[in-house]
Amino acid sequence: MNTQSAPSGGKMVNSFDPGTTRDLDPVLADRIERRQRLLGPAYRLFYKEPLTVARGEGALLFDPEGNDYLDAYNNVVSLGHSHPRVVEAITKQLGVLCTHTRYVQESILTLAETMLPSFGGTIARDGHMMFTCTGSEANDLATRIAMHKTGKRGIIVTAEAYHGNSHLTAGYSPSLGGKSPLGAWVRRVAGPDSYRYDPATLGQKMAAEVKAQILELERHGDGIACFIADGLFSSDGIYSHPTDLLAPVAAVVREHGGLYIADEVQSGFARSGEAMWGYQRHGLDPDIVTMGKPMGNGYPVAGMAIRHEVIEGFGADTRYFNTFGGNTVAVAAAQAVFDTIRDEKLQENSLKMGTLMREGLEAIAKKDGRIGDVRGSGLYVACEFVTDHAAKTPDAATAGACVNGMREERVLISATGPDANILKIRPPLIFTEAHVDRLLSTVEKVLGRI
Repeated sequence: MNTQSAPSGGKMVNSFDPGTTRDLDPVLADRIERRQRLLGPAYRLFYKEPLTVARGEGALLFDPEGNDYLDAYNNVVSLGHSHPRVVEAITKQLGVLCTHTRYVQESILTLAETMLPSFGGTIARDGHMMFTCTGSEANDLATRIAMHKTGKRGIIVTAEAYHGNSHLTAGYSPSLGGKSPLGAWVRRVAGPDSYRYDPATLGQKMAAEVKAQILELERHGDGIACFIADGLFSSDGIYSHPTDLLAPVAAVVREHGGLYIADEVQSGFARSGEAMWGYQRHGLDPDIVTMGKPMGNGYPVAGMAIRHEVIEGFGADTRYFNTFGGNTVAVAAAQAVFDTIRDEKLQENSLKMGTLMREGLEAIAKKDGRIGDVRGSGLYVACEFVTDHAAKTPDAATAGACVNGMREERVLISATGPDANILKIRPPLIFTEAHVDRLLSTVEKVLGRI
């Protein structure tokens, strides 16, 4: 899945404007012009002044001159850049065998046996693992299975959701922008804005909106195949609380014969600190769980965990094969990541460092009236800027200036939300207190000069 999102109007969040190339250093401008010529216009770069990276180590990226940048954004490398345990696992396996899943191999079975208990509930008791290369593929496969199981085509998502870039998943990823068409049977509900609405009523509010959209689908002669959500609502603005939000939604979805898909690409693999999987914070027992980019720490491996009852008919009527999904090198990478999260107690570290970060941002907010809300769970933190606390008017200008100002100070974050006014802070799970201190001092310094 991608690492950029766009509000529904189509404006890219934290994106470089190619029209400003003339204002850059000539060497960088030449690289960007070559990139545009060779890769075409659909690619995007981050930051007002794009960053050239040469290598990475832990929570740091380095430019060609050797300057280090604190990476507080890329959850692709959930364990940090070039983690030695993952590098060793990939390198060793690549020297032995790299092939697909149509042969009997022990490593893929070991990985499935290792991961399945972590999901809890029905999946842990009788579920299965299936492997893909990307989160987009995992979500694509999950929705295909949901349609097969239910005989329906309706998909319900939140208003600014991002779930992938295949033809099917792009069709239910409204964050790709107003010019990216949604599927005919896709319906949207509002994200759970706990800053602007009473958190105590959000669960029932969302459940009522989901029910209304299901009835609308049924009135048009179809119905709901699935509701799919990222449990931290990353593209909607990062809403980590309340955690009684999604159970009422799941109940309504199942009442009408649909399936609940937990998209764990963003909120899984200990990211929230409170649980291994984001849906577990909501007390859910999902029908399907999808995983993506953090699973291989940069190596393209993703997957899906699914209840036996849900996949049984699909498995009988069709087949699943993916040449690279679950290949032996991908499995080695995924096993190393999962084992490292457990052995290095990175879920606990995520909770501890995330708490320190939020407390630090809340202290800054008390001195800086532009910050309306600080929220998040574990190492997924949001800091929302507003121009008016009473009206809670989004302040995209300050958020954008802060993101680019921090890039100038060599700390990398991004922005999110429908109005691009929310700082999106998502460091690797190996973040330390020193890293948190550097991030917080940079936020304070940059805000002091905006």
